[in-house]
Amino acid sequence: MLGIKHSQIATPDSARFSRIPGSPLAAIKVAGFSLVEVLVSIVVLSFGLLGMVGMQAATLQANREARLQSAATVLAREAAEMIRGNKNIGVLASSNPYVRTLSAGTATGTSSNCLAIAATTACADATEIANAQMTEWLARVDAELPGARVSICFDSAPFDSDGLPRWICNGAGGVLVVKIGWTKGSTNKSQSGSSALEQATIPTIVMPVTAGNTA
Repeated sequence: MLGIKHSQIATPDSARFSRIPGSPLAAIKVAGFSLVEVLVSIVVLSFGLLGMVGMQAATLQANREARLQSAATVLAREAAEMIRGNKNIGVLASSNPYVRTLSAGTATGTSSNCLAIAATTACADATEIANAQMTEWLARVDAELPGARVSICFDSAPFDSDGLPRWICNGAGGVLVVKIGWTKGSTNKSQSGSSALEQATIPTIVMPVTAGNTA
């Protein structure tokens, strides 16, 4: 044998340089490995961001529905206080100016603006006051709630046999009921377009109102 030791056998330059920190070949290998890690991290982060976006959209929708629910409750209470404040008119079984409906922006009953700031004449009597109150109130309901629907009526059975509120009023009983609904997002998230909206098919707010003692 030539007597050459194994440690004396020359190694290729690329192998020797790759083991030297900071050498070009070593840098190329490290950079390639880091790029794979970055790509994997980006993919994982993308899935996380998609989930966050979905949660954010659901949160915004829930906040919107909560705001509309709160606004509708306040409006129903306002109607109840108006009726109680004008109790002699509010208890009338017939020709009651507080008995109204609102659907698709169209309201029933007599309109009056005698309570408006720009009114030239004052309200003549309690009936005209009631008409003016309802004119202003229905306009605000239509402006604040999308696709607002209202029914104020005498109803001794505002809920059906399944316990769900209904728009139909039987005209019985001595208690006025304020029913309010509006267009809101469907809980069925598989729907899209117009099918993803509930067009006030049932009332969302049902508030019974007693006009008070007329004595």
